[in-house]
Amino acid sequence: MATVLLIEDELALGLIVRDSLEVRGFTVLYAADGEEGYALFQKHKPEVVVADVMMPKLDGFSLADRIRQTDQEVPIIFLTARSQTADVVRGFELGGNDYLKKPFSIDELIVRIKALLNRGRTLRPPTPDRLPIGRYAFDYPKQKLALNGKEVGMSHREAELLKRLYEQRNQVLERSAVLLELWGDDSFFNGRSLDVFITRLRRYLKDDPQVQIVNVRGVGYKLIV
Repeated sequence: MATVLLIEDELALGLIVRDSLEVRGFTVLYAADGEEGYALFQKHKPEVVVADVMMPKLDGFSLADRIRQTDQEVPIIFLTARSQTADVVRGFELGGNDYLKKPFSIDELIVRIKALLNRGRTLRPPTPDRLPIGRYAFDYPKQKLALNGKEVGMSHREAELLKRLYEQRNQVLERSAVLLELWGDDSFFNGRSLDVFITRLRRYLKDDPQVQIVNVRGVGYKLIV
């Protein structure tokens, strides 16, 4: 089983989750604050990170941002009592892969961990560091889009979405597939979040009229280059 880094400042909840995961065969690294959690991440390189959002010293969002500066692949699941749309969207923008609202069931957490692990183990062909998108150069590892010497920084999720559009360029990228892969499920709320990200990508690419992201009604999106 995988190694899970669990970061939760509520000690009673943290111990319950840790023990439940260990009973099911996971190896669990436990930290009670974000700084300790980041130190464990650097030392042990876990396969999944499960982090509370509201924590002392370093909150979950800041932790995710720090992790994504060096690791684009490790799945991150946020645990939080927050339910505001802006908070959820921010978590995804910073590179979170899933969002579990408190109170939650241990079984649901385990299902989500396994889904992210299985998704990450799906083999993909290697992606070149710089991808040509019309007149743009898309630096996927650095999450930057460049045109005529000007660079635009992108969030982790924006870069992941653009990479998938590029891989399917001039073909339809199915909406449901990208929602399941990047958001964890294809709920109405996540669909609206995807629409926001598509709008942002269009804005980033607006200076090359030959590049378009078009809606394919009822199916998904197509990157035309």
